[in-house]
Amino acid sequence: MRRGLGSEASLRRRRGPARLWVAVAALVVGTVCLFSSSSVGLLGASYRVQDVDVNKLWRTADSNGWRASSAPRTYWPPPPTESESNGYLRVRCNGGLNQQRSAICNAVVAARIMNATLVLPELDTNSFWHDESGFVGIYDVPHFIKTLKYDVRIVMSIPEITTNGKTKKLKGQQLRPPRDAPVSWYATDALETMKKYGAIYLSPFSHRLAEDIDNPELQRLRCRVNYHALRFKPNIMKTSSEIVNKLRSEGHFMSIHLRFELDMLAFAGCFDIFKPQEQKILWKYREEHFAEKELIPMKIRLKGKCPLTPEEVGFILRAMGFDNRTRIYLASGELFGGKRFMKPFKTMFPRLENHSTVGPGKLEENTQGLAGSAVDYMVCLLSDIFMPTYDGPSNFANNLMGHRMYYGFRTTITPNRKALAPILIDRMEGRHIGFERIRRVMSNTHFGAPHKRVHPESFYTNSWPECFCQTDAKNHADRCPPDNINDVLESQFQSEEEMEEARASNQTDPSSQIEELTI
Repeated sequence: MRRGLGSEASLRRRRGPARLWVAVAALVVGTVCLFSSSSVGLLGASYRVQDVDVNKLWRTADSNGWRASSAPRTYWPPPPTESESNGYLRVRCNGGLNQQRSAICNAVVAARIMNATLVLPELDTNSFWHDESGFVGIYDVPHFIKTLKYDVRIVMSIPEITTNGKTKKLKGQQLRPPRDAPVSWYATDALETMKKYGAIYLSPFSHRLAEDIDNPELQRLRCRVNYHALRFKPNIMKTSSEIVNKLRSEGHFMSIHLRFELDMLAFAGCFDIFKPQEQKILWKYREEHFAEKELIPMKIRLKGKCPLTPEEVGFILRAMGFDNRTRIYLASGELFGGKRFMKPFKTMFPRLENHSTVGPGKLEENTQGLAGSAVDYMVCLLSDIFMPTYDGPSNFANNLMGHRMYYGFRTTITPNRKALAPILIDRMEGRHIGFERIRRVMSNTHFGAPHKRVHPESFYTNSWPECFCQTDAKNHADRCPPDNINDVLESQFQSEEEMEEARASNQTDPSSQIEELTI
């Protein structure tokens, strides 16, 4: 039965008591050669909190021979030429920056599956950020097209076609793909419609291609898009560089994605720690944006489904051994509940920054809307340690964990909220909690090291082993591609281009044929 505003009394009864240089070099990771990568470090799977002091979390250890590699390892033909293409694929990517980022990766893979030409993806910015930056306002378009030239053909828009002397523009037949559609849907339903109409328009396009694809090459294509082709515009990269340089000028720094915001709290249904008036706001938002569902906050909390409060984040970090000298960059929107939730955290960790406070006023122009989220993303990517506080439906946190893993197994502290829940509830209810209980839970964290992907972990959170390789691998599938793979792909690409030109030249103009007959 739906719990509406009338359930506030029961919620109150459940409530507990009230409570660059280095950066510039790192920022060019998007321009690092796609087909070669240096050896990367990691905190190995055997690494545990009690084994070392916290200072070792600031750096990485031996990689055990693994390194990032998303280059093809089997024959990978070039994309179709204009005459060979099955048609045009348009997509509208909805959601926030990182949900759109995943959708862009899926769009490229879908175009490859259908042997289609991809139209530069549309970003539905108005519904989430209320700005109109679009793809060209956030990403480096020439770099995107150039990086993927061996994979898909990309155009800015569907060209006009001329038939019977009349010129018209293909709009594309609109389709609504099933959620997590299998590869077979694109190879049959979508492809048949594309061949019939010449172009298809997939909308909405969020989570519309299954993550688990039994084709390592298509998975590696996802990585090429996500970690190489999708580079932010120069102004965003420059702003991110300035912030990282500023933060790192005083030593190491940690970034935290503090997802204690209205939308996520309303989604999770964790209302029991808020005042009655705040609960009304949360209920109203939930009724307007999410499906009806019975909510029992304590059960939700025990399942680890609630975002960590700022105070809980501080308590976990203190238990692990971080002190009040730790410099922290906060990536978040407007925190719900205001200063009373942040005050305990600031007391424990006073050296807090965000993209508005860390630099001069000139940075502000590049830290709004989608651009602001992009800056936060880059600063978190380049931080020495990253800590997500709610990685369930958070695309920002999930994508970052995968990106940091790909670029050097950078340290990520991922709290197990379900295992921590009983401890944090005891603390919320006033019982004394020692740090040792927290340490025992945190000792099982992977800290960004390579590990087997287990459901419900996303491919975008952990692309190991498909997008990694070993120089001396015993398993053939894990071997690194040859050093000259880029030359091989370029040769195949050029051969295809030459063949297309030859085919075009052999198609003699009808007027010249008539002329030849009259001679």
